[in-house]
Amino acid sequence: MKNPLILYPYLLLFLLACHVVKNNPHEEEWISLFNGADLSGWEPKIAGFEAGENYKHTFLVEDSILKINYQEYDSFHTEYGHLYYHQPFSYYKLRLEYRFVGKQVPGGAPWNVRNSGVMLHSQSAQEQGLHQHFPVSVEMQFLGGLGSGERPTANLCTPGTMVEMQGKLVRDHCINSRSKTFHGDQWVSVEAIVLGDSVLHHLVGTDTVLSYSHPQIDAIFVNAENYNWEQANVPHAQNWPKREGERLTSGHIALQAESHPIHFRHIRLLNLKGCMDPKARNYKSYYLKADPSACVY
Repeated sequence: MKNPLILYPYLLLFLLACHVVKNNPHEEEWISLFNGADLSGWEPKIAGFEAGENYKHTFLVEDSILKINYQEYDSFHTEYGHLYYHQPFSYYKLRLEYRFVGKQVPGGAPWNVRNSGVMLHSQSAQEQGLHQHFPVSVEMQFLGGLGSGERPTANLCTPGTMVEMQGKLVRDHCINSRSKTFHGDQWVSVEAIVLGDSVLHHLVGTDTVLSYSHPQIDAIFVNAENYNWEQANVPHAQNWPKREGERLTSGHIALQAESHPIHFRHIRLLNLKGCMDPKARNYKSYYLKADPSACVY
């Protein structure tokens, strides 16, 4: 048998190592949703094509940038697309950078020039109808300046949904933020703070430019155009109006492809739902929603 005194230094080093990696409850643990190399963790869904089919390489990774790409398109018809992160979330902060580049592909609608966004509390790729253009969600809409005039970004659009603002139900399809206009191909930093079905905030840089609450299902798909669930090609269309007022508590994150090239990078998420028991090893002081099943003791 080895002398226990010889093993003591190794035991001490092991205990010190365990102490070093001990959880810091106040340190934020951001998750990189995009690895900069490929589309791992993401699934495309383009109208007219099955989930998972990346038609004409619409979604592409080059030089550590996730690109909405139309180089193989001769023209755009109704190939509205979204790239869905595989895991749903409910309470979180989402940060990313985007920039519009180049020209819109021929055939794209005038309102889609320098227009994209990120869908929050969204349906998954698998839940989409084959010809469905947009998922049921709330959209943080990105708009680029057109060279002159004002065109705010980080707006709100509501496919199949509605929200409350200042205590009143708002059914407008798109609502402008108070952000400044970003002309040219510059990178823009944005953040969404999503707190379940309570409050959501849109930030540009560190400036909160739009806030709303209680995202919920609307009776029709797009109020402004009287665009109903059948016209939107949403599966089980007859059932959705019956769910009017049902709140969106969680969902997927999806990047939008609407006919104008756009680049994304530094897509990161801070989960605000987790173990809130200070006695647990993975307790975090910044969590806002308790998940007792996540606690590790």
